[in-house]
Amino acid sequence: MRLQGKTALVTAAGQGIGHASVLALAAEGAQVWATDVNEKLLERFDGVANVKTARLDVLDKAAIAALVKSLPTLDVLFNCAGVVHNGSVLDAADADLEFAFSLNVRAQFWTIQAVLPGMLAAGRGSIINMASVCSSMKGLPNRFVYGTTKAAVLGLTKSVAADYVTKGIRCNAVCPGTVDTPSLGDRINANADPEEARKAFIARQPMGRLARAEEIAPVVVFLASDESVFATGQAFTVDGGIMI
Repeated sequence: MRLQGKTALVTAAGQGIGHASVLALAAEGAQVWATDVNEKLLERFDGVANVKTARLDVLDKAAIAALVKSLPTLDVLFNCAGVVHNGSVLDAADADLEFAFSLNVRAQFWTIQAVLPGMLAAGRGSIINMASVCSSMKGLPNRFVYGTTKAAVLGLTKSVAADYVTKGIRCNAVCPGTVDTPSLGDRINANADPEEARKAFIARQPMGRLARAEEIAPVVVFLASDESVFATGQAFTVDGGIMI
């Protein structure tokens, strides 16, 4: 087992990529703390080996600090929480941008600040941030708020990696294409014609299909493991060919 003896914290673990990643990390032997603001979703982990759960609102800095203080020293942090807004720059409201920066960027900043002292004391740690190909890597239509904030995640990732590259701490980002998650389903169903909306999402994937969350999780496992020990400050693209 590649992660035997490691302890990991995953945010937004109740569904989608977060859920799949918790299962994959635990299957490789890690002790995983699965967190989510929705405690009901965490019930999916009842009885799963190597998984403990805790409610966590990543928009609450004090709650993050309190949870991390109560846990053993973490070897892995996977910042998976995030939100997607639809629309162009002319459609964006100040409140949309503020909320997206809070959840997509500031929450990662807070969790990293909370876990880093313990990682530095231990001389090791892997921080994994959820970004996207829709960021500084590529512009996608009607994703102004999302692309702007995910570009900030890539900047955050590289800055943390640069500051701690000599301290045993690595920081990388995962950049998926379009993944068939409950969150995507909600956005698709909010359209006047959900069937056409799904077709449009599929059409922008060169492979001709959406990714499954279980196809992103192995990258998270790789970055959590010592197999990736020489990788830091990188954006790992898992996009079905969008960036070709």
